[in-house]
Amino acid sequence: MSDPVAAPTFEEALRQLEERVRELERGEVPLERALALYEEGVALVRACHEKLDAADKRIVELSADPAGRA
Repeated sequence: MSDPVAAPTFEEALRQLEERVRELERGEVPLERALALYEEGVALVRACHEKLDAADKRIVELSADPAGRA
């Protein structure tokens, strides 16, 4: 997910995360699959946090007055 061209949008990453959570919650996956789903979920959570942090930073920048004060 480090390739910016292949990086999912926030909404897509959230949808993928929800799919993995649903699959894990069913409790019918073998241990190796559960670990893979968990690992993918962690990566998706990080991607979502990065996108939210970037959006927050942009909002702060746009809200600042010309002197750069928020």
